[in-house]
Amino acid sequence: MLVCAFRGGVVSSFFFSAGLFGMMLGGFGFSFIADRIGRRPTVVIAAFSFGLLTTATAFAGSYRALIALRFLDGLAIGGMLPLAWALNIEFVPVRMRSTIVTIIMMGYSFGTFIAAPMTNWIAPHYGWQGVYMMGGVGTLICAAALWLKLPESVRFLVTKGLKPDLVAKTLRRMDPLSDYTAEDRFVLSDEPKVEREFRVTDLFQGPLSVITPLLWLGYIASSLAIYFAASWGPIVLEDLKFPRATSALVASFGGLLGAAAGLALMRFTDRLGARAVAFYPALAIPVLLMQGLDLVPVQLFLWVNVLGALLISGGHFGILSIAGIFYPSAIRASGAGWATSVAKVGAILGPIVGAFVLSRLPVLRSYALLAVCPVILFACALGIHFVTRPPAAAALRTRVLSS
Repeated sequence: MLVCAFRGGVVSSFFFSAGLFGMMLGGFGFSFIADRIGRRPTVVIAAFSFGLLTTATAFAGSYRALIALRFLDGLAIGGMLPLAWALNIEFVPVRMRSTIVTIIMMGYSFGTFIAAPMTNWIAPHYGWQGVYMMGGVGTLICAAALWLKLPESVRFLVTKGLKPDLVAKTLRRMDPLSDYTAEDRFVLSDEPKVEREFRVTDLFQGPLSVITPLLWLGYIASSLAIYFAASWGPIVLEDLKFPRATSALVASFGGLLGAAAGLALMRFTDRLGARAVAFYPALAIPVLLMQGLDLVPVQLFLWVNVLGALLISGGHFGILSIAGIFYPSAIRASGAGWATSVAKVGAILGPIVGAFVLSRLPVLRSYALLAVCPVILFACALGIHFVTRPPAAAALRTRVLSS
């Protein structure tokens, strides 16, 4: 059965990979545009593009056209996510930045969760084309709402020295009792004004020379684990003689509970920093090893499987919640965009690595091998924490001088 599933998966993997590859390139491209022309227009363009392309997919007349549209659709959605993070991060206090990213991704997870029941509801009456039509038209409605109501990032405008009239208008919109005007001089007290455009080397300046590689590595490992489990988890459970419906339900609940676990973690991440992100991976390691080494009783296996999926998903929410918070406003969209795009390497490798492992090792051992991913994420999260924490010696000197 596993071999048959593998062969069938190879055929559909081109469709899946086209979207992922598009998302990777979209993260690079749209984030670069957003750091030049602004978050608002780029988000609106990405949303309208995604809606139009999703609608157009319903009219694809061939497999090649379907693959091409899937790729172009991926460009739009891949650019949308990091821009949504960057824009929202720049409107909330520092103490809430990780939480706001996770709340955004809760919406993404909820959409993923309801996609299956909506497809089951629409497809029998209108076919797969109806599913894409519904998704595309719904996105176009949302894009129109964004065009009408979405504000531009004040931090971005001030950092770039752009449109003081729009800065004043946005601030008055946020606080109707204020009297800001375009003649006022706006500055950011915590960031310098940027005099030049973004360069990739900006992601590796100062502490970012360590933070960015660790962030990318942890994000790649986490994405690999997520897509490994999503692609092969239900098939592995079926091969272990669990019913297909049960296997699919376990996978869905693991992801949904992981999103809730990620949200629960964020208040700690905002207070404790990146070390809080290491919490779920630390728990996932022994859980996966117990499964892979056949140390879990059969009657508890599904519960432990849900727990493992929850911890993997919770850790993934943790690393994505800090993907943009360490970068200054002028390059935040690029920082988050590059992180999410590089992470697609893990997303693309996940199903491939799963197929390779499952064709050479006993099915149960795949869980033990999967434990490598949370080990990497755990190490990267702690590494980022040690780089970003205020040095104790410097704090001590500050206290001595102030006294």
